[in-house]
Amino acid sequence: MKQSKALAILKSGRNVFLTGSAGAGKTYVLNQYIQYLKAHGVPVAITASTGIAATHMNGQTIHSWAGIGIKDHMSLRYMQSLKDKKYFRDKMDKVKVLIIDEISMLHRNQLDLVDHVLRFFKDNDEPFGGIQVIFSGDFFQLPPIGQEWEESRDKFCFMADAWVNAKAHICYLTEQFRQTNNELNDILNAIRAGFVTEPLIETLQSRIAYFPDEMESQTRLYTHNMDVDRINKGKLVEIDSSAKVFEAKITGNANLAEVLKKSVLADEVLELKIGAKVMFVRNNFDVGYVNGTLGTVSGYTEKDEPIVKTFDNQFHVAKPETWAIEDETGKALVSFTQVPLRLAWAITIHKSQGMTLDAAFIDLSKAFEKGQGYVALSRLRDLNSLTLHGLNETALQIDALAMKADKRFQELSHLSDDQLDEQELKGSWAPFIRHVGGTFDKKQMAKNKEKAKTGTKATKKSTYEITKDYVVEGLTIDEIVDRRGLTSSVIVDHIGRIKEADPSIDLSRFKPADQLIDKVRLAYSEVEFEENRVLKPIFDYFNGEIGYEDIKKALLFID
Repeated sequence: MKQSKALAILKSGRNVFLTGSAGAGKTYVLNQYIQYLKAHGVPVAITASTGIAATHMNGQTIHSWAGIGIKDHMSLRYMQSLKDKKYFRDKMDKVKVLIIDEISMLHRNQLDLVDHVLRFFKDNDEPFGGIQVIFSGDFFQLPPIGQEWEESRDKFCFMADAWVNAKAHICYLTEQFRQTNNELNDILNAIRAGFVTEPLIETLQSRIAYFPDEMESQTRLYTHNMDVDRINKGKLVEIDSSAKVFEAKITGNANLAEVLKKSVLADEVLELKIGAKVMFVRNNFDVGYVNGTLGTVSGYTEKDEPIVKTFDNQFHVAKPETWAIEDETGKALVSFTQVPLRLAWAITIHKSQGMTLDAAFIDLSKAFEKGQGYVALSRLRDLNSLTLHGLNETALQIDALAMKADKRFQELSHLSDDQLDEQELKGSWAPFIRHVGGTFDKKQMAKNKEKAKTGTKATKKSTYEITKDYVVEGLTIDEIVDRRGLTSSVIVDHIGRIKEADPSIDLSRFKPADQLIDKVRLAYSEVEFEENRVLKPIFDYFNGEIGYEDIKKALLFID
């Protein structure tokens, strides 16, 4: 199926499984649909099964978004506790479209839990509470993590009741935008078909070189973290020059920040030296680099921004980029700003998912999971850019159930392609937008497009305005603290500032006991204040028996 047909089906409001081989453009189609929804003001939840995949799309993990965490069961009591949180309840009430990327790594039980959560919050027994769901991924990629005793049918989410009930239309993309019709593409197709012949193995083995001369210009891919860390640290130490350290700036919810830090490919603390081999870990098509572009640090700008000379002799300034986890309305819950680079002498195969590499030195001699070889090899454009260190039997294996399912997916995709006419599908686009409460107002759509284009940088709000949004939503101080990652004392300060700017705003739910207000009012009338110092005299008046935060809360309600 072509990308345009898949996009037309998505816009019709049907549930969809968007799949295809690596490099077929799944992420491109998703991004096109996301921009379309945002332009029409339709709340869309952008999630993925892993943090790494989520940050590629400025989303969050499905586990975090749906509140399922690592649970394999959710009691009614726990569900009710989620419903008691207004921000969570409002989020679930607003969402109209749910996207789950890298669906292959989501466990069967977890997909059923997501379905359960949405049915509960939407009070609707239709699959996923009646909203549009879009699964995207390739089951030949790395599989879900499960118990040792679990078989494939126990883990793959296409075996879940939720998957079957959703009746998703299969959109199997067949165009190839990474590999052309070359030897590497033949090998990848053979792996997908489970028909790796001896001649194909010999072709791969011909690329084995234990100490190749061109290794310095290639990224090394390994199956294990310890090999990656050892090589990167060792290579950096070998460079006899001073280092510059770049620390990420992280703002927002503290708990989500930990999730984001583990997901972003850029390091929280990055140490660089001139001559260090680096890789861009963010797409920036306007500037001219993509996630996976390689080069060396050649110097720094006056602002201490690294200058990278790529292997095609282009120079790019690595200006800080921001990764974020957003809610379904596009509001950033947490952000991570860092130079979009990482040391690139070596990287794990797991973290290479989604990248396109110009050249790679790949060690598959320790492959321990089916699909690892396919993931690693599909990062490249052609066989000439591959150097192998080793190859074992597991590296070229694909799960038998995934292979069987893929053949069925192809059949169902052909069926949808034949039955659904692209022009006729257009007739269902507008009704779907109306059904989910979207807009057709041209002025509003222009504003929405500009906001989506500029992301979190559009009309940047002050920290007080961000807090005000949560106050207006009706969140408690504790909930605002949880969302913003700030202390309760700071949030109370913000509320005071908000009251000054807008005296009409309803703050009654923050009001402390009348007894406390009366005490602080008395102290306020009796003490003498120093210039610009109100709190300390009152604090001293009570000899520290009433804390600063309680004093600030009381003062909010004293004219």
